[in-house]
Amino acid sequence: MKTDYGTLSQTINGLKEEGYTLDFNIRHDCIICQDNQVQLSPNDFEIDGVFRFEGESNPDDEAVLYAISSTKEGSKGTLVNGYGVSADAASDELIKKLSTHVK
Repeated sequence: MKTDYGTLSQTINGLKEEGYTLDFNIRHDCIICQDNQVQLSPNDFEIDGVFRFEGESNPDDEAVLYAISSTKEGSKGTLVNGYGVSADAASDELIKKLSTHVK
């Protein structure tokens, strides 16, 4: 896995080429892929990479992209989340797992 692909969209596309094809979203105590209903608790996935993007002119454009692989199903995908006030609501356990990988 590369450490820099460029922009957020370029990074998502690069990770898709590497097999991270699912699009995960946060749902309070887990992450979920709406396309195939894969639902993973914090114990069911690993974070393979973290990419941080900062908006040049607007702080609302800040985002974190996670490359995620499932220890349960072998699924791979990405999760995009904002920082601070724009971050999605999540359980303490999920926040702890995600925040341990942001540097």
